[in-house]
Amino acid sequence: MENVAKGSYEEILIEDGFYILKIQNDTEEINVIEREIDSSFIQFHFCLKGGSRFNFNDGHYTLEVSEENSLLLYNTQKDLPLNLNISPNTWLLSVIMTIRKFHSLFSNEANYIPFLSEDNKEKKYYSQEVVSPAIAVVLSQLMNYNLHPSIKELYVRGKVYELISLYFNKTKDADLEQCPFLADEDNVRRIKMAKEIMISRMVEPPTLNELSKEIGLSLKKLKEGFKQIYGDSVYGFLFDYKMEYARKMLETGSHNVNEVGLRVGYSTASHFIASFKKKYGTTPKKYLTSNA
Repeated sequence: MENVAKGSYEEILIEDGFYILKIQNDTEEINVIEREIDSSFIQFHFCLKGGSRFNFNDGHYTLEVSEENSLLLYNTQKDLPLNLNISPNTWLLSVIMTIRKFHSLFSNEANYIPFLSEDNKEKKYYSQEVVSPAIAVVLSQLMNYNLHPSIKELYVRGKVYELISLYFNKTKDADLEQCPFLADEDNVRRIKMAKEIMISRMVEPPTLNELSKEIGLSLKKLKEGFKQIYGDSVYGFLFDYKMEYARKMLETGSHNVNEVGLRVGYSTASHFIASFKKKYGTTPKKYLTSNA
């Protein structure tokens, strides 16, 4: 399948006929993502933040997917290529797999999944659902991980299978069993607030004690909750965010190394260069040269 994306995204192959798309639009403009997907595939789209619009039939039909909602698409009669309008400050994760692969996951329990029944095998199926707290945790872990390259593939594959399992786990109170802390929506809201605070003040971030007081959670709950939702410590997440922000600034060609370092909170260029090298294995200057 040809990749014809006009936006910025990462595509990760899980197995043949099974991959994920990590789409992040951290700009203030609408991004467009286009990708061919034929009728042999089933699609799961999860919006972590922001919002997206799926366009079909040359824009004659659209579906909106808002923050913390999901969309399942399945149609054996018609190709459903991706034609996405990604709103500013939006994160979207998509799981795409062949229906044959998907059916093999549930071969012994096919009747449990409505659209896998014999009666529906020639029909289209669309479903929009709210993302549960347990699923939100896995999505965040897939979007934000800091792993050794040798285990990245294994980690991502395991998390994607966990994501699909949770999606079809309709047992009452399943989320309470999966993650008691995150069953409390107020806790989730406060942790998300903590993330936004750290991002907005990345040049001079608050201490963890200051942050816990500001969001109204104990230090212990802040640390545990942040790790559960974003898959990293508060400062680990901030470090990765700052380096990604810096990398994108450098790629614009509009700022020198000193300016970029100051923008993300480094008072000296040497400290910024050391941090960039720790993250990407090369200096900012060499990174730009290799990507020129």
